[in-house]
Amino acid sequence: MRKFGLLGGKLEHSYSPLIHSFLGVYEYKLYEKQPEELYAFVNDSNLDGFNVTIPYKKDLFKYCRILTSVAERTGSVNTVIRKPDNLLMGENTDYYGFMYMVKRSGIEVEGKKVLLLGDGGSAATIKVVIEDLKARCLVTVSRKGPQDYNNISNHYDSDIIINSTPVGMYPNNGEAVIDITNFKKCIALFDLIYNPAQTKLVYEARQQGIKAYNGLSMLVAQAKRAAELFTDSYIDDSVIETIIQEVSKKSMNIVIIGMPGSGKSTVGKSLAKLTDRCFIDTDEEITKTYHKNTADILLDEKEEFFRNIETGILEIVTKKSNCVISTGGGVVTRERNRYLLRQNSIVIFLERDLSLLSTWNRPLSQQHTLESLYDSRIGNYIGWSDYQVKCDDISETHLKIKEVLKL
Repeated sequence: MRKFGLLGGKLEHSYSPLIHSFLGVYEYKLYEKQPEELYAFVNDSNLDGFNVTIPYKKDLFKYCRILTSVAERTGSVNTVIRKPDNLLMGENTDYYGFMYMVKRSGIEVEGKKVLLLGDGGSAATIKVVIEDLKARCLVTVSRKGPQDYNNISNHYDSDIIINSTPVGMYPNNGEAVIDITNFKKCIALFDLIYNPAQTKLVYEARQQGIKAYNGLSMLVAQAKRAAELFTDSYIDDSVIETIIQEVSKKSMNIVIIGMPGSGKSTVGKSLAKLTDRCFIDTDEEITKTYHKNTADILLDEKEEFFRNIETGILEIVTKKSNCVISTGGGVVTRERNRYLLRQNSIVIFLERDLSLLSTWNRPLSQQHTLESLYDSRIGNYIGWSDYQVKCDDISETHLKIKEVLKL
């Protein structure tokens, strides 16, 4: 079997092996290397080829004796094929990936002012694509360039913004390189990050009514082109959308929200087993971390103290992928939690008749009527969720959710 892989600095949560499993019958592994290990890795003929990601795309340019026209134009290589006599051919399949991402969006670049954030290996590719799409002008903003973040206000009139920086990428979820609310003319944001599925930048753009796209389509499209080079074959573009859907299904979390006692933990455990996902109960995580159950924390401390703890736990567990996460009933009472739940998850509101809800060992349900709690939260339960699922029979609800999500 032919052998390929991905070279990079930190690859623990890469989706590339999963993506390539749909593209061909070959081995595809991850190869985390330090800069001093590059030479030995590149010259090891054990691999027939490999992809390249952060931070080595520009470094690989000098190792390739053969360069495609796209690689030469971008000065960056992200796909390497080993030819006879151990000669390396360098290609930049990111060009095809980003071009696909833009075309897929339907956003017209020609005649627009484009703001590019970052000036690394991916940025070099973006510049060539934007040039080929005939933008009116392209401005690159970086930490050390002539246009930096201190004078970014000069470009608040940008029509399109592209984030090629790793800011906001796992595990540094929740960070944003700019405040997009200042860009009143912006019609579209392209963020090359795909983990989390919704960076803080993408989330805030969508809140402003700006069309925003993550980098998964680019990742899959460039992988498709790389696979063609690996296998010396043609692969129809229709496979790209199929893989995007499959990767999204496998990587996204399923978060369950709803009233206290509505069966979120029971349903969540069954759903996790059914869909081969890890199960996380945020109340259980709080108990493990603070060595005190949630009921006692609420009784001994003010509710605000508990909510701070809950948000801290959410910041950790919602970064994960391929999990079912059951949350506390009051998670929707803090706006900060909305982004945390939505950054990498499909959110399910579990609806259950109030007469069936247990209030045992639930201080807030005992201090307030269930009706008043429900009335104060229902707007957020519905507004924060992607789907609302009736929980009439707790033993069957996980099957209903699987059907709704087409898993």
